[in-house]
Amino acid sequence: MAHFSGEDEAMLQAMLRQLFQSVKEKITGAPSLECAEEILLHLEETDENFHNYEFVKYLRQYICNTLGSMIEEEMEKWTSDQNQGEEFGYDTVVQHVTKRTQESKEYKEMIHSLKNIMMIVVESMINKFEEDEIRSQERQKKIQKEKSSSYCTDNCSDSDSSFNQSYKFCQGKLQLILDQLDPGQPKEVRYEALQTLCSAPPSDVLNCENWTTLCEKLTVYLSDPDPVFSDRILKFYAQTFTLSPLHMTKEIYTSLAKYLELYFLSRENNIPTLSTGIDISNPNVTHLLKKIRLLNEYQKEAPSFWIRHPEKYMEEIVESTLSLLSVKHDQSHLVSQKILDPIYFLALVDTKAVWFKKWMHAYYSRTTVLRLLEKKYKSLITTAVQQCVQYFELCETMKGDEVLGHSKSCGIKQKTFYYSGQELQYIYFIHSLSLLGRLLIYTQGRKLFPIKLKTRKDSVSLTDLLVLFTQLIYRSPTCPKMTSPGHLEDYSPASMATEVLCILCDQKECAIECLYNNTVIEALLQPVHNLMKGTKAAPNCCETALIHIAHILARIASVEEGLTLLLYGENMNSSEEKSPTGAHLIAQFSKKLLDEDISIFSGSEMFPVVKGAFTSVCRQIYGTCEGLQVLIPYSLHESIAKAWKKTSLLSERIPTPVEGSDSISLVSQESQNIMAWEENLLDDLLNFAATPKGLLLLQRTGAINECVTFMFNRYAKKLQISRHKKFGYGVLVTQVASTAAGAIALQNSGFINALITELWANLECGRDDVRVTHPRSTPVDPIDQSCQKSFLALVNLLSYPAVFELVGNQNLPNKTEYSLREVPTSIIDIIDRLIILNSEAKIRSLFNYEQSHIFGLREFIIDSLSVERNHVLVRINLIGGPMERILPPRLLEKGDEPYPWPMFSSYPLPNCYLSDCVTRSTDLKQDNDLGKLLLHFKMSDKQTAWIENCRRQFCKIMKAKPDIISGSALVELLEKFVLHLSESPSECYFPSVEYTATDANVKNENLSSVQQLGIKMTVRYGKFLSLLKDGAENDLTMVLKHCERFLKQQQASIKSPLLCLQRNYTSHDWFVSSLFIIMLGDKDKTFRFLQQFSRLLTSAFLWLPRLHISRYLPADTIESGIHPVYFCSTHYIEMLLKAEVPLVFSAFHMSGFAPSQICMQWITQCFWNYLDWIEICHYIATCVFLGPDYQVYICIAIFKHLQQDILQHTQTQDLQVFLKEEALHGFRVSDYFEYMEILEQNYRPVLLRDMRNIRVQST
Repeated sequence: MAHFSGEDEAMLQAMLRQLFQSVKEKITGAPSLECAEEILLHLEETDENFHNYEFVKYLRQYICNTLGSMIEEEMEKWTSDQNQGEEFGYDTVVQHVTKRTQESKEYKEMIHSLKNIMMIVVESMINKFEEDEIRSQERQKKIQKEKSSSYCTDNCSDSDSSFNQSYKFCQGKLQLILDQLDPGQPKEVRYEALQTLCSAPPSDVLNCENWTTLCEKLTVYLSDPDPVFSDRILKFYAQTFTLSPLHMTKEIYTSLAKYLELYFLSRENNIPTLSTGIDISNPNVTHLLKKIRLLNEYQKEAPSFWIRHPEKYMEEIVESTLSLLSVKHDQSHLVSQKILDPIYFLALVDTKAVWFKKWMHAYYSRTTVLRLLEKKYKSLITTAVQQCVQYFELCETMKGDEVLGHSKSCGIKQKTFYYSGQELQYIYFIHSLSLLGRLLIYTQGRKLFPIKLKTRKDSVSLTDLLVLFTQLIYRSPTCPKMTSPGHLEDYSPASMATEVLCILCDQKECAIECLYNNTVIEALLQPVHNLMKGTKAAPNCCETALIHIAHILARIASVEEGLTLLLYGENMNSSEEKSPTGAHLIAQFSKKLLDEDISIFSGSEMFPVVKGAFTSVCRQIYGTCEGLQVLIPYSLHESIAKAWKKTSLLSERIPTPVEGSDSISLVSQESQNIMAWEENLLDDLLNFAATPKGLLLLQRTGAINECVTFMFNRYAKKLQISRHKKFGYGVLVTQVASTAAGAIALQNSGFINALITELWANLECGRDDVRVTHPRSTPVDPIDQSCQKSFLALVNLLSYPAVFELVGNQNLPNKTEYSLREVPTSIIDIIDRLIILNSEAKIRSLFNYEQSHIFGLREFIIDSLSVERNHVLVRINLIGGPMERILPPRLLEKGDEPYPWPMFSSYPLPNCYLSDCVTRSTDLKQDNDLGKLLLHFKMSDKQTAWIENCRRQFCKIMKAKPDIISGSALVELLEKFVLHLSESPSECYFPSVEYTATDANVKNENLSSVQQLGIKMTVRYGKFLSLLKDGAENDLTMVLKHCERFLKQQQASIKSPLLCLQRNYTSHDWFVSSLFIIMLGDKDKTFRFLQQFSRLLTSAFLWLPRLHISRYLPADTIESGIHPVYFCSTHYIEMLLKAEVPLVFSAFHMSGFAPSQICMQWITQCFWNYLDWIEICHYIATCVFLGPDYQVYICIAIFKHLQQDILQHTQTQDLQVFLKEEALHGFRVSDYFEYMEILEQNYRPVLLRDMRNIRVQST
């Protein structure tokens, strides 16, 4: 303050004058002082020159001088205090520093000082303004004295702003205007009075005591025959609606609504009839429509602000509207002579009932509207239903041309002067359809039904109305095609009905109550049913109608409840023989369309669109496990693939257009249509990959490479995977990557290359678009947040079959020199550059050595930080379930000894990592239940009853005393039960194979390095469990060699580019290793058991090498390289998971991960490292005794057990890592036996039937 001089004051005054001069027009146009303040407060948002004003520059410099150093210090402090592993955006820093600044002492002192300075400047300007005003008044008086001829009146100038007029307008003036508006006054006086009223601020007018009287008089004057006068009243109303608060505009609105209600009820007014129609050029009609439109405009605007006011205001507006629209004239005369009701005029200005849509949107107003409709104005709904019924009956009874004439208002917006009675009826029908469609969305709206009509004996129920809407699609006339592609909205009945039904489909509760029933679905599919029978679809059905139907069906099929209805109908458990469900009919029709086995639309331009629309519906169905099961008999994958190949050939034959030729546009359009159809078919094929069994069907078509390339192209363009899919490409990529052929397709498409390039850019290059406010911190997490997405994508990708195909038989490059610009493009490159850093050249080639190498280790072994090398080494060397091995922690502990665990750098493993909680076998002789079970095996009866008794006794023991099924007892149980089954022809699935090879015959055969490593791990684990002795390694080697020779006898010869099909089973045989430990290392018992077990169906699913390149599988299945465990077991795991544990199923989809991949990993390695040994034994015993379908039930039980963990890790976005890395803590097979028995009752017939269908049937 001490430094504020007179020069500073003069400078600030000049700055303020410049600012006010620039915004003068905005301020003077404000209706009130409050509005003027709001304009100034938001000037930065509205004035592009804001930052150029000298006053704004002064303020900025003032703040900078006062607070600049403090802000800089705060920013440095903030950035230095942050965790180095986190990166905060620029906005976060700004928010923090701003908050701290505003709370500071310096800021408060600055505001106080600035306020004092501005008060001095403003007071000085006000004083100077008053002096100037006095001088101006004195000059004005002097001029007036000199003029003796005339004086200036209040309203002689139109240039005064409303801001200034607000001071002049008073009670006396309003009374003067009232007197001047009297009909007895001259026309010029009345005009001038209205002009004055329109020029005055509405808020001032409405605050006057005479306002009520004025409002009443204005309402009366609306009927004035002088059009100019009534128009000026409407102008005042419009101005009031725009600029006044709700409690004032409410009075105007209700008075206008009441006036219109009385106008329509009066017999003196010449209101048009249906027979005469509406001539818009008629002045009376024009004035009436203006009043209706003004009312409608306010109806659409009011919901945006009435929630801020008392509810009574909104109720008065709603009730006055419904009262007006419920006006009905005497119906005793003929329909053609019927006087038009207000609803016809409202429909003319708001055909799609937008006003009603806005009123129903918010709960605040919706409750009032629905309550008034139910209590007082239900007739409004009744007449709307009646109008829809009448139009539909018209379509049924009149000839097509007549109805088409009736529906000419498809091009409503093209009409200019006259609407006939038929067109008015149609417009009212569209308004009614839109209103009812919006009403049905809400529960209370649906409760207004059924509706009783005078013209019908039965009431109209919700289902009746939905069937009527559905039938309108294909029974109403088709409007002529618009010549202009940019024509206005489509008001055809089919389009409008489709729009309404689609909106209802999107509302789950509404769709379940209204749409998802057999009656509506049958009505929707009626034209399809007729076409399948060879008859005409419907009187007015065309390609467009079928496309509309398909669009609605696709929406229904995309929702679980709708899909269930299409698949099974309403009565899923009904045994009655009925017509095929919707899914069957859709599939049959789609197949006919694809095979072009239907002649009605052949040659039509729209035929490909119809095909695409119905195939899209099928896609929604077969994209789910349960849907695919229903549609498999129709071989849609073959029909789609055939159509794609045909279209692909056509696209290659399109001639190159010659420049200057007239055919260029035709050729271009034709090529675009063909390419669009080709892409549509590829998309349809790609969606088979959404399920394990669907992926098998896709590979059989031979189009997997093209489909994956198509998917990658869409992914690269960041396009949505599908219109009705809720999540992205994650699940599809995971499914595809679970197979060898799929992994090769991903590599060939460029997907893996793009993924690795993106990963390398994040690791080594950083992000260019991040604003650098401080140097990038070195991350301490194993996976930096910027690389998390790439990391999870690689986890999804690297299943065992994918890794073997992408890395198998390849050597590391191990170059002597790497360029800094050399970017990895394959998985082997990533291993070479980020994981196996065994040379100085590799280390020097990395910009971010620590972070990149940490990422590489994490990716390769799915583990933690590089500083936890000990954890990594212990994990990869120690086999066991959650209770059998102790892993060192990943984090340091607090206290004097942060890491008490010994380092593991050489064998043997320190004993502290070996758990003492190893299950010991129980003496079986002491248990009566086990004795009863073993007694069954001594009985000679081999019939079904005997098998069932054994299984029943096994279940009893598993539920009561599961721990006794282990050790020598388990060996005896398995041996005897499998022996009995293998001797029963009805229980044998595979034929007996003679095997005569001896140890000497197989001694010199070589096992793969993977098998040899597995043998060492198995023996180490068996010794830890005290179940194997020295020499077990040689015995297990002989067992595996015999197994390979035994299975090779049953393999088919095949030539394939897939590595996995060019040799024996590529992974280690974990099932044989498990059996070897169960048999306590007895190689003869183990192999004898395997020979007997190989005849049973269960062997196909427990012993994965059993069906590797097996001649018992169809040739196309062998060539696909996909195991039955994947396309059968994991397919049903996903299907049951969706039904039994839906939250877990949704979590997988949200994470972009497929349950099938983790289940395949569990089953392939026989749950080693996931379950304790006793649980692995119970898994094998349960599947052997109770059937292969129990493999599926056990996986479902595991997911049920893990539900909370899965949901938690879905939120933290590391579900894939959790499932692949963590053991199944706390899971016991016996705990879920009762649950699995329920699953067996519900699903066994379907599962076993499909499992039995994996092999080639004998002819």
